[in-house]
Amino acid sequence: MNVPPILQLGDPRLRQVSAAVTDFAGTTFQSNQRALHATLAAFRSNNGFGRAISATQIGIPQRFIALNMGKGPQLLVNPEVVWNSTETFTMWDDCMSFPSLLVRLQRHRSISIGFYDEYGRTQEWPRLDQPTSELLQHEIDHLDGILAVDRALDRDSLVLREVFEAQHAYFAGLVDYVIPR
Repeated sequence: MNVPPILQLGDPRLRQVSAAVTDFAGTTFQSNQRALHATLAAFRSNNGFGRAISATQIGIPQRFIALNMGKGPQLLVNPEVVWNSTETFTMWDDCMSFPSLLVRLQRHRSISIGFYDEYGRTQEWPRLDQPTSELLQHEIDHLDGILAVDRALDRDSLVLREVFEAQHAYFAGLVDYVIPR
């Protein structure tokens, strides 16, 4: 399969609010989900990391996310946060759409989401753990045209990846949580 390129920061399509998926059996949706899964798999293979990607990141303005947290590929369609904890944390977030940049921001420690699977069956994931919660908040933001850079805590909350990696202990000390390597 030809893997679509990941849109990069500055591409106006990353700012589009995605439309809900309504035709789960349609050939376009089937093709688009295969393309999204293939893009995630290729990124993981090429870079050694990558847990999820939203359809908007490959120019598909629909509300679905390809996810692989180490248990194989999953698809979350029309996801929405139905609950979030009042407890928050700070972290350095990264993104496939700006891989050389990290952004310090704040997220909810836990969320619950409702969504559909690839067949249109209703699903709910209640009170998710911190790694899954922060990841899905990031991806759902993409579906709403919001990027991590929009959530930066302040003007000192952007750092190049090479600087971050060279001074990892320093930057890790500035936040409550660091994405496991």
